Amino acid sequence: MLKIITLSLLCAIMLQVNATIKEEVVTYKVGYKTMKGFIVYNDAAKKASPAVLIVHEWWGLTEYPKMRAHMLAELGYVAFCVDMYGEGKIADNIADAQKFSGEVYSNPAVLKERFMAAYETLVKNPKVDKNKVAAIGYCFGGTVALNAATMGVPLIGVVSFHGGLAGIKAGSEPLKTKILVCHGGADKFISDDDIANFKKQMEVAKASYDFKVYEGGLHAFTNPKSTENGKKFGIPIAYNEAADKASWNDMKEFFKKLF
Repeated sequence: MLKIITLSLLCAIMLQVNATIKEEVVTYKVGYKTMKGFIVYNDAAKKASPAVLIVHEWWGLTEYPKMRAHMLAELGYVAFCVDMYGEGKIADNIADAQKFSGEVYSNPAVLKERFMAAYETLVKNPKVDKNKVAAIGYCFGGTVALNAATMGVPLIGVVSFHGGLAGIKAGSEPLKTKILVCHGGADKFISDDDIANFKKQMEVAKASYDFKVYEGGLHAFTNPKSTENGKKFGIPIAYNEAADKASWNDMKEFFKKLF
């Protein structure tokens, strides 16, 4: 009987905790374009909390970054999924993914404008400690987050999960943003030259950065749907549970020190 009562109390406590996690679609503007972000937070928090911007893969703002937002909210952060394409647009094929991401990659001003609009929307939220804002990104999103930091967006930290490293350039001033790169050791999209150039740019920027390599990790190793997508589209991406868990734990340690 005592065990049943204890279990019931535990379930009630868990339900109460889960009930405090709230999610909302957040609409904001970039010029004439409407963006549809997604915020998740602990509604029971008594004071402003550190916040994390999440930048999606080249597929767009799918359920995957939203799932990560919930995981971050459960850790005590306000999590905001950035819409880098507008209208919450999603690609279900490689041609569209290349087109949508290419519009951002090819124009640094567009990248910064869209990211900055999300940042400014987030820091206006009273639940956010605007002095403690970081960003994470996956694949395309990792590249976006790294570029945003080098372009001067006032982030205190960035974590790139299997992000592209080509074209990352140091700014004219030393980089104050702390960087963690979580890279798959078997990633066929990132060349040794890309890695070498990235590290060189970080040194030029006098950046505080850590470059973690996860053995056997292919591109997109954190997304459980990557194996399916890799087979479907004939591209070398796959989920790697060990690399996923290890990189998430490395991110958590990074944020503990950062915040």
